[in-house]
Amino acid sequence: MFLNCHTYHSLRYGTISVEDLVQLAVDHKLKVLALTDINTVTGIYQFYKLCQNVGIKPIVGVDIRVENEQYYICLAKNPKGIAEVNRLLTNYNCEGIEIPKANPQLEDSFVIYPLKNIPEKLLEHEYIGIRQDELNLLYAPELTALTHKMVILHPVTFKTDEEYELHKVLRAIAGNTLFTKLTEDDYCKSNETFIGKRRLLEKYSQYQEIIENTKYIVDECCFDFDFKTPKNKKYYTENKENDFKLLKKLAYEGLDKRYPDDNVQAKARVDKELAVIDQLNFCGYFLITWDIVQYSNRMDFMHVGRGSGANSIVSYCIGITDICPLELDLYFERFLNLNRKTPPDFDLDWSWKNRDTILQYIFDKYGKDHVAFCGTNVEFKSRSRFRELGKVFGLPKEELDILSKKPRDQHDQNSIVDEIYKYEKLLVGFPNQRSMHSCGILISEEPITNYSALEFPPKEFPIVQFDMHTAEDIGLEKFDILSQRGLGTIKDTVRLIEEKRGITVDIEDTRISKNEAKCNEFLSIGKTIGCFYIESPAMRGLLRRLKCENYKVLVAASSIIRPGVAQSGMMREYIFRHNHPDQFEYFHEVFEKELGETYGIMVYQEDVIKIALHFGGVSAENGDVLRRAMSGKGRSLSALQKLKDDFFESCRKKGHPEQLSQEVYRQIESFAGYSFCKAHSASYAVESYQSLYLKAYYPIEFMVSAINNGGGFYRTEVYVHEAKMAGATIHNPCVNLSEFQTTVYGTDVYLGFMHIEKLEASLKQFITDERRNNGDYTSLEDFIKRVPIGIESLQILIFIGAFRFTGKQKHELLIEARFLLSKGQYKTKIISLFDEPQKDYQLPVIERNQFEDAFDEIEILGFPVSFSMFDLLKTKYRGHVLVRDLLKYHKKQVKMLAYLISRKHVPIKKKNHPGKKDDMYFGTWIDAEGQYFDTAHFPDSLRRFPFKEGGIYLLLGTVEVDYHFPTVTIIKMAKMPLIADPRYSMDKEKSLEIERSLREDVSVTFREPYPHEIELPRKKMGY
Repeated sequence: MFLNCHTYHSLRYGTISVEDLVQLAVDHKLKVLALTDINTVTGIYQFYKLCQNVGIKPIVGVDIRVENEQYYICLAKNPKGIAEVNRLLTNYNCEGIEIPKANPQLEDSFVIYPLKNIPEKLLEHEYIGIRQDELNLLYAPELTALTHKMVILHPVTFKTDEEYELHKVLRAIAGNTLFTKLTEDDYCKSNETFIGKRRLLEKYSQYQEIIENTKYIVDECCFDFDFKTPKNKKYYTENKENDFKLLKKLAYEGLDKRYPDDNVQAKARVDKELAVIDQLNFCGYFLITWDIVQYSNRMDFMHVGRGSGANSIVSYCIGITDICPLELDLYFERFLNLNRKTPPDFDLDWSWKNRDTILQYIFDKYGKDHVAFCGTNVEFKSRSRFRELGKVFGLPKEELDILSKKPRDQHDQNSIVDEIYKYEKLLVGFPNQRSMHSCGILISEEPITNYSALEFPPKEFPIVQFDMHTAEDIGLEKFDILSQRGLGTIKDTVRLIEEKRGITVDIEDTRISKNEAKCNEFLSIGKTIGCFYIESPAMRGLLRRLKCENYKVLVAASSIIRPGVAQSGMMREYIFRHNHPDQFEYFHEVFEKELGETYGIMVYQEDVIKIALHFGGVSAENGDVLRRAMSGKGRSLSALQKLKDDFFESCRKKGHPEQLSQEVYRQIESFAGYSFCKAHSASYAVESYQSLYLKAYYPIEFMVSAINNGGGFYRTEVYVHEAKMAGATIHNPCVNLSEFQTTVYGTDVYLGFMHIEKLEASLKQFITDERRNNGDYTSLEDFIKRVPIGIESLQILIFIGAFRFTGKQKHELLIEARFLLSKGQYKTKIISLFDEPQKDYQLPVIERNQFEDAFDEIEILGFPVSFSMFDLLKTKYRGHVLVRDLLKYHKKQVKMLAYLISRKHVPIKKKNHPGKKDDMYFGTWIDAEGQYFDTAHFPDSLRRFPFKEGGIYLLLGTVEVDYHFPTVTIIKMAKMPLIADPRYSMDKEKSLEIERSLREDVSVTFREPYPHEIELPRKKMGY
């Protein structure tokens, strides 16, 4: 009888989760329940399963509304019904086709109109919903004549009176209005909650026809859904047989290219994999992925196939991946095995510049009716909860900022803030908006609207209304089409080397970018800034601790840097064993046999599976469950817990002592959900080596490309500094030598107009296009004639030195610019042959402070170019110790002067308060010689000597050398003042603005402190 129920997937409207809605139905002993969220089917599949589990018949549909006006409620008679409603919504969301207010073409759905929207004609499957408070209106003759087409309408939107108020708050958030300005039309009625079925029927006891109509609809609706059958596109060709023939042909052709020496092992592996792929009906999935890669190759794009797909030699042979699984002993079963019921998961990376082209190809090739992005439900985050609620209750911006950014002990305590606290707590976990999954593409066999309505988020690709977990649950596996800046940097560097030096580098030939001597040297000293995945301070520190000198150690490093390995203490133990291979024993022979390459330490997801299978003796099927737990898809620790009993029972059967089994399981459990598979690490390692090869041999071109691709872990300034350290001379933007992007001439690097934020993008491009078409600019006057520019933009270019080729001082150019623009005669680009040249006035030479240019550069670019930050200090002191000497000061105090590059927040357990957390930071700095070093800041030091934004600090700390890597543990620090800005010598407050604006890179970790660090035994355990 409840045909119009809403959950919180009716965004900013409903207040009930899907689980709670079903539980309420159970509590009220209902046998039938309908879910009709507003304009969405987000929750219907979870609802269906939950209802099935508790013996309730699920009815699904949609409450159709346009601009908050309810048109009608659609209830699907069958799966075709929900499909046609999905298409109705999709046409509206994606094509702008109006939703009809009456008589929509829905043959397999019941349509129920509210009393406010009765159409002139009711079709056979259309009814009018009558709410209990509308029954007294039925005495009107025009309504009495329609009772034979009426049904019970009792909407459900909230559970309690408190949630009713929350519903109103949500409506105010949706309308971006004050709570006090809501009208009755903005929110639902106060009776939209569950009541007993008997009590509801009593309200309609005088209208048996209405009750019977309602029962009829309930009986006729039957939404049966098959979750087990895959919904992905089945075949690449027209059938399974041809798919297999094509895949086999491609695999054999690739086998000859990848293994030209008739490798028997490779041939056997290909045949074995093909048999499994065919048996599981996954040939089409492989071929669709291959097709996408082939298009990429035709477009001369660079891609990386990573993740567990690199465990497959077939993937390697047909060009999806570039990792040889034989070289790294990657076993296919990690990717695909006969126990797996869902398609494999390929992760494919492209440059951020090329990804949209790849996506467009997929949509064009497989049809917009069959392709969509996964959706994702974005919850109200902590800051947004406070900010949205603060707006609803009328707080001014200053108080909103305090509420959303400051801890609670700094909030004003008053009745309004108390109300905000109450609703903020209620909103935890609520979805706020639907968005696009970052990379997951769905390609379906049937029209994708059979399963979901589609929406258009700001990016111009349609999304389904559910997330990746629901997609997988209903049988739609995603293709991960990802983007990253690292590939763009590599590709652009290769192009730049060819353009500027005439040298062709085949960077995809892994023979030149794997285990190469100079690259290994750079690895061992952590000289990796700008290189994909291995440039962060933590990774550079790890590489130095390991003195990493080869590809296989880099593969391991890519995984042990992950949180589960690092925070559990396994990373520390790996470093010890790598540096002292003769100072430990394998505590069981299985660990020596299966994990000898990683010193008996579980580093990859595969390692956990190996130990579970070979030590614990768990079944292959449970091994696959374990694999999914490791990747987080099986909800990690909870999935592991289900395997625990089976693991210990198997260990007992194998005769392992309880103590030994407990130790092994302890290590497995600490690892859950936080590791890479080995193939994933290997893919990252290959790309890291490619970056490193280019950095080692073509450092200036490499850093220019890193700058143009938006860098990576650090801000632009750091990559500019790296180019300078590599021998480049850095120049400010110049209208005659700069491009939109940064460019290089020999060792001269000219920063691009892209770095001047206050210039319009169209103007930046116009300057270079005009110069390319009509030659260099000969003077400021010539520039103004040819480029449509206003005085403010022109002043910015003058201040950054873009007209220094004229030889004139900035003040001269500023006066000339104002004079030329004030004449107003250069409104177009057209240059007359009879233009009179500008008269050359002699202006007095003005003595300028040498540092004025540096302050101009910081203001416009964010960092100085003409001088270093150290040149701008008041003090001439440069520290007691420089980075090159740190290794000599182990356990000694040092005083250093350093420029802050970045800091990383890490939550730790509070001393003497195990249940509470504290904060510490790791800092990365450069000294006066431009060399990098790292610091550790513990809570006691931070409380007394906190960070005060970017700038140069005087540091006092103790050096700790940990396996070749020095870290300074800070005792005290103080930010050092710069000279006053000479441009504002008469205004003390203004002269300090630049110093206060100095940038730093801050990364914050919101996770809880890792629960424990496990100590791995270094001696064989008795058994």
